[in-house]
Amino acid sequence: MALLTNTLPIPSAPGRHLRPRPPHSRPRRIFCSNCFPATKFKRAYTSVMIVPTGIGASIGGFAGDALPIARALASVVDCLISHPNVLNAAMLYWPMPNVLYVEGHALDRFAEGLWALKQVHQNKVGLVLDAAIEDELRIRQLQVVDATRASLGLPVVEYIVTDAPLQVEKWVDPKTGQSTGSIKGSNSLLRAVDTLINRSSVNAIAVVARFPDDDIQDVDDYRQGMGIDVLAGVEAIISHLVVKEFQIPCAHAPALSPLPLSKSLCPKSAAEEIGYTFLPCVLAGLSNAPQYIVKSSGSLEMGCILASDVDSVILPADACGGDGVLAFAKYQQNKPLIITVEENETVLHDTPDKFGIEVVKVSNYWEAIGVIAAHKAGIDPNSLRRNRISNIQRTPASPFNGYAFSSARSSVD
Repeated sequence: MALLTNTLPIPSAPGRHLRPRPPHSRPRRIFCSNCFPATKFKRAYTSVMIVPTGIGASIGGFAGDALPIARALASVVDCLISHPNVLNAAMLYWPMPNVLYVEGHALDRFAEGLWALKQVHQNKVGLVLDAAIEDELRIRQLQVVDATRASLGLPVVEYIVTDAPLQVEKWVDPKTGQSTGSIKGSNSLLRAVDTLINRSSVNAIAVVARFPDDDIQDVDDYRQGMGIDVLAGVEAIISHLVVKEFQIPCAHAPALSPLPLSKSLCPKSAAEEIGYTFLPCVLAGLSNAPQYIVKSSGSLEMGCILASDVDSVILPADACGGDGVLAFAKYQQNKPLIITVEENETVLHDTPDKFGIEVVKVSNYWEAIGVIAAHKAGIDPNSLRRNRISNIQRTPASPFNGYAFSSARSSVD
C-alpha cells in the first residue's frame, strides 16, 4: 500500500542538537492512498434488470432462478433496479442493500419518466388475504407473516380479509403463448387496500389471492423446468391494479393447495416446494422497497432516482416490446446502454430489430456482466473484443442552426 507522508524529524544521537520546529508548524499527518474511494468522484452507476413474467423465460421464468444473476450484477453496479419476478424466490430471498425492489407497472412508469423512486429505510407493510382462502391455508399464511416479524423484524403491521372472493382466473394466451388471466373481484381488492391505507397508514401492500389449483400436466412441466409459469401473468395483473390505483409498492403471492411430493424436481422450480406459502420473499422485498413519486405532483424531492440516472438495461433478447424497454430506447440524452441476452429465450418474438432498438447483443449473462463492468469503468465495451474498434470517422462540416461558422475568432472568448 502506497503511503504519502512528510517525514517527521528523527531523534538524534546523544550530544547532537535538533533544529527547532517553527512555532506555526503543525504535526505531519500520514495519508493512505486508498483513503479516497474512486466512487467519491463519480456518480452512482445504476442498472436495470428485466425478465418479464409469464413468458417462459429460460432464466427467470421459474422460482427465483434469475436471482443469482441479480446478485452478481449487484456486486458490479452501484445500484440495481429490478422487479419481483427477478427477486422473488418463494420461501427464499437474498437481502442486497443496493437493489431496489420495484413492481413492474411502476418500473414502466419510471422508465417513461413519469414516476421517480424514493429510497426508504423501512415501509409499513399491510397484508390483504382473499376471502376465498380456506381456514387452514389462511392460518398458514398468517403463521409465516408472524415468523417474518419475529425472526426477521419485518414491519408487517396489519392484515385484512377481502369482503368478497377475488375470483382469480388464469389461462395461457393462445396467440402469444404467455400466461395471463383475470380477477373478477377487483373492486373488493381495492376496497381492502384502501381500508388498510386509511386505517393503518401502511405504504406497501402484500396480496395473497386464492388461485385455482393447477392442471396436473402444467404442474409436472413446470416442476421439471419446462413450459411457462401459468400463475405469473395474472399475478402481475393483481399487483399492477394496486400500484396503478394507489402508487405504492405491491407484490403478490398465490395461495395454493400443497402439492404431492415429487422425487424428480428441477432445481429451478424447487424454491416453491419447501413451504406452504410464497410470502417470505414478498414481505422481505416490500419491507424496504422504494416509494413511487409521481413527478407531476410537484413533490419530487432531492435524492430521488430518475430514469435519466439509469446507465444500462439488461433483458432477454426476444422480450424487447415492453413499455419500459421502449421508453428507455427512446431517450435522446442520457440514453442507457441496452444489453440483450440471447441465451435467455422466451415464448415472445420481440427482438430489438423489430422495434428498431439499438442494443449490445451478448450470448449469456456472463458476457452481459462483463459489458456492464466495462461500461461502469468508462470503457467502450467494444475495445475489449478483437477487431471491434475501427478508424475514427470525420464528421462533415455543416451549418449550425442555418448559419455557417466563421473561420475568424469571436471578439469575446
